[in-house]
Amino acid sequence: MKHVTTVVGATGLLGGAVCKQLRAAGLPARAMVRPTSEPGRVERLEAAGVEVRQGDLKARSSLDALCEGARAVISTATSTRSRQAGDSIQSVDLEGQLALVEAARHTGVEHFVFVSFAPLQGNFPLQEAKRAVEQALMRSGIPRYTILQPTYFTEIWLSPALGFDFLNAQARIHGTGHGRLNWISVEDVARFAVGALGRPRAWNAVLQLGGEEALGQLDVVRLFEQRSGCQWKLEHIPEQALREQFNGATDPLQRSLVALMLNVALGGPVDPRPAMEVMALRPSRVRDYVERVLAEQPMGLLV
Repeated sequence: MKHVTTVVGATGLLGGAVCKQLRAAGLPARAMVRPTSEPGRVERLEAAGVEVRQGDLKARSSLDALCEGARAVISTATSTRSRQAGDSIQSVDLEGQLALVEAARHTGVEHFVFVSFAPLQGNFPLQEAKRAVEQALMRSGIPRYTILQPTYFTEIWLSPALGFDFLNAQARIHGTGHGRLNWISVEDVARFAVGALGRPRAWNAVLQLGGEEALGQLDVVRLFEQRSGCQWKLEHIPEQALREQFNGATDPLQRSLVALMLNVALGGPVDPRPAMEVMALRPSRVRDYVERVLAEQPMGLLV
């Protein structure tokens, strides 16, 4: 009897959260890892009771073995944060995901949960890949699919790694900072992904995910300033400069990353209520993230 859920992208931030949610719910989980995966992340998966199998979205033969005997597949994989040889939007986000859909269909997987992202303005390679995989999944004949379209991840886009440096009370602001987005936590997306497995209303559905409150970057800065008592130093990247970078970019990954930044500048609120009603889940708030990350910092570290 099929009961295991295969997670592709399990060593990433979101995929790891999905595995954690599966195990917390008492559900068996199988994780795809690569020979080049960071050993510490693999060890954490094994310590959590996750079955680990080697595979690669660029190696079609490995995907059948990965899906064999699985009831469901949850795919969070993307090349945008990977630095492995041969990884690209074409090879991973498009061809690899299409191969995974075909492998799931071929091996009799009953439910495929694909984590995409909410529609953004403009045409760029990453968005084109996501939409192509969505269409292929809907046409695949797999009995059940769930396509999740989250907005921007709080822990990534509002973090020091992308210029939102709460450690030093400074931020790189895209555009004016007034474009509003329904930022969403990675943990909440993982909850939606796992919850979709047992929610019939989430089957054969496309669900947009976001926090209940749409906030601009400057709104988030104010939350940090109010909580920490520190005034932030801001650096603005004009919208026109982002458009020029986008128009001049020839590398698919670079073009896609600039497009993501440009859409942060433009904003684009979504309505998260339908997904919340279907899943009976309520996302956390950006202010909860602010409270958490500031509470985690040692006294005196913040400027």
